[in-house]
Amino acid sequence: MPAILFPDGFIWGAATSAYQIEGAVNEDGRGPSIWDRFSHTPGATRDGHTGDVACDHYHRYPEDVALMGDLGLKAYRFSVAWPRILPNGRGAVNQAGLDFYRRLVDCLLARGITPYATLYHWDLPLALEEAGGWPSRDTAHAFAEYAGIVAAALGDTIRHWITINEPWCVSMLGYQRGEHAPGRRDMPAALAAAHHTLLAHGLGVQAIRAAAPGAEVSIALNFEAAVPLSDHPVDRDAARFRDGYYNRWFLDPVCGHGYPGDMVADYSAAGYLPRGMHFVRPGDLATIATPTDFFALNYYTCVVVAGGSAPWEHRLVTLERPRTAMGWEIYPEGLYKLLLRLYAHYNLPRILISENGVSYLDLVEADGRVRDERRIAFIREHLEACHRAIQAGVPLIGYFYWSLLDNFEWAQGYHQRFGLVHVDYATQQRLPRDSFAWYREVIAANGF
Repeated sequence: MPAILFPDGFIWGAATSAYQIEGAVNEDGRGPSIWDRFSHTPGATRDGHTGDVACDHYHRYPEDVALMGDLGLKAYRFSVAWPRILPNGRGAVNQAGLDFYRRLVDCLLARGITPYATLYHWDLPLALEEAGGWPSRDTAHAFAEYAGIVAAALGDTIRHWITINEPWCVSMLGYQRGEHAPGRRDMPAALAAAHHTLLAHGLGVQAIRAAAPGAEVSIALNFEAAVPLSDHPVDRDAARFRDGYYNRWFLDPVCGHGYPGDMVADYSAAGYLPRGMHFVRPGDLATIATPTDFFALNYYTCVVVAGGSAPWEHRLVTLERPRTAMGWEIYPEGLYKLLLRLYAHYNLPRILISENGVSYLDLVEADGRVRDERRIAFIREHLEACHRAIQAGVPLIGYFYWSLLDNFEWAQGYHQRFGLVHVDYATQQRLPRDSFAWYREVIAANGF
């Protein structure tokens, strides 16, 4: 009997996304995305890496699904590439794209693996960006059309859907900081983009349910624990702002609380809302708060926050604590506290951890093994936090490790490795790490 046993029916999964693993960017009618352009822009990604080939999953998916079967996965979260389905974002449907995902899902079901499909994991069709991108309201309506098309085509075999993955990254990394596609740096535009990704979620939930009755739908929000450097009021206020910027600005509207008033005041004082909340129209907040069937969250790290002359001028402090190859602090306690907070304050339905994982640059050793003890420790510590939360009453129903495979890590290119499976990008050989074997034992025992 494992010392830590999870509830019967707990969903053990792993996750990936289309642009990070599929490759085949110019095949079978797929149109260009913002990441195709961005990754080919000099200086945008480390060493000019692109997702042109990635893990070649588009051609190798049977091999990858066989690995999932060997791992014993109960569920697999993947994303549908919007430009494979609608090469121009709207209009004519590319049947070859739908056929690919049909083949993938059939392969999963044959192995007894439940598909969880994410409809948007950052690969906006380039034509929609050229028409205004996420700062444009039209993009939200284009997403709803796309969501309805995919749900109508695949809803007979896919029951579980995630609309938008990490709207904070979509809006702030893409339109405020310029670190991700499309590479813009405009905070007012980023706030409009944030609203329209949330609106797209609400419209998407409605479109999926209309096209596929019985579907279960969520959004996937990413969270970051914001810890004040000290108990000084300035540091605490900075941590409040950071929590609002990263977490509450997205969580509160989805949960029916509207945009947090303290953040509206701060953004206005900082000059980030020169026209006020002009992008919010009557009925938008009700649409964004359309009830979901479960709640998906992504968690990786925390930040330590020190105050500045104003809350939005805070700074992040690096302390001597264990960190990942991404430079992210390892803080399992943050996941435990987050789960308790979501349960206590937001009255959420069933909660699913849709991403949690770690990058370490463990090498293949002479005997052909990848001994990644640090990854095993990371997963164990975060699963212990999950178990504590379940014991405290949190309705946590599953855990998806990020990622099944090493992959294209966005602006970091191929310099980060999150996978349970090591990928040799020159040969496309897959090699399960020691963490793969450990996670397989956890799944088989429903605990550890």
